[in-house]
Amino acid sequence: MFEYIKGDINDLTPTTVVVENHGLGYFINITLNTYSQLSGHVSGQLYLHQVIRDDAHLLFGFKELKEREVFRLLISVSGVGANTARMMLSSLTAEEVKKAIFSNNAKTLQDVKGIGAKTAQRIIIELKDKIGKEDEIGEIVMFQDNTIKDEALSALVMLGFAKNSIGKVLDKIIKVNPPANVEELIKLALKQL
Repeated sequence: MFEYIKGDINDLTPTTVVVENHGLGYFINITLNTYSQLSGHVSGQLYLHQVIRDDAHLLFGFKELKEREVFRLLISVSGVGANTARMMLSSLTAEEVKKAIFSNNAKTLQDVKGIGAKTAQRIIIELKDKIGKEDEIGEIVMFQDNTIKDEALSALVMLGFAKNSIGKVLDKIIKVNPPANVEELIKLALKQL
């Protein structure tokens, strides 16, 4: 199994790319999102997924690891093949697909050519738990950070600091080193104000 490929981009279309690596040209199927990210570049790296069929060995390439993960989740659903998954990830970003599944939004999935009501429902039913586990962790951390940030912001405003400058400083601190509690965040902010 191939993990990724780095090389020169010899031929780029909205659906395929030929990447030359050590004298070999690899024909790789891509999504429109990946095409947009590769446009204008002479070389690049793609994360790969190989599909082996009786009549062909196919490579699918993705600029972002997150997109390949969603692709692999989609093709694990009965009735969703590699080309259908690629079509979905050309019409929607990986995040939009995950949001649609997590929020039971079959309409968004059905807007993709080739996805009917039954397939959209099957995708939601089979993948909601898998995507939910990933996203719940992120949402809990985000919620905790926002609560800590809001409390720190209120405390610093009461101490007489300007709300706009405090917000920017708090965002920087949380981005670089998420604090464990409100007191720690306030102490770090006071050092920068």
